[in-house]
Amino acid sequence: MREKITEYIKRKYKTSPEYPWAKYDSNAVFRHSDNKKWFALAMSVSGDKLGLSGCGEINVLNLKMDDMMFRDTLLQEKGILPAYHMNKNHWITVLLDGTVKEEKIFDLIDISFSATASKKRKEKLRPPKEWIVPANPKFYDIQHAFDHKDMIDWKQSSGIKAGDTIFMYVAAPVSAILYKCKVAEADIPYNYQDKNLSIAVLMKIKLLRRYDSKQFTFHKLKEDYGIYAVRGPRGVPNSLSHELNL
Repeated sequence: MREKITEYIKRKYKTSPEYPWAKYDSNAVFRHSDNKKWFALAMSVSGDKLGLSGCGEINVLNLKMDDMMFRDTLLQEKGILPAYHMNKNHWITVLLDGTVKEEKIFDLIDISFSATASKKRKEKLRPPKEWIVPANPKFYDIQHAFDHKDMIDWKQSSGIKAGDTIFMYVAAPVSAILYKCKVAEADIPYNYQDKNLSIAVLMKIKLLRRYDSKQFTFHKLKEDYGIYAVRGPRGVPNSLSHELNL
């Protein structure tokens, strides 16, 4: 199992094990290339140190679990114990004796990798997100932008990445969400500036759906979903997301 884990991490994360302890030369750490934080520690431990009587040396893997409720749930499963020699509030120890299935261990490695990643890498790893993005018809004719094509360039704001969903809110006099789009490409360098607008980065957004101008009006957003202003990109409340995706 140790060999399979090492191969999995090398293949997926391009990271090789390090052996920092001469006294415990079989114990290996796997760390991020950018922030150097550990995301996995493979070691051999005496079973009695884990509270397992009648066991000799056992191969284990320490992994970080930031979600305490999820960690507590994992600790109810066979083969998963409070972390040995690590912070028990945030780490777990997984037995590598076959008790925990290989696929489960790989999933837990992925979670630990995300939990220990740098802020920049976490942003890249995060799942797709939904945004409400404002458009001012005084500066750009967004109502006719998709008349002859389903992909347009748009100013990219911080936090938005490829794969995210954009719900385009068209400001007054329309004052309603008109379009659902997917971010097809992001982080496109661009240099534009006038008295109304400054653009340093573009994204390509693909039209997925049109909404009637009376369907998701500003009045409805305010009264039903507590959205009192759309001055910049913002997240979508779950209740609104459900309605928009019906």
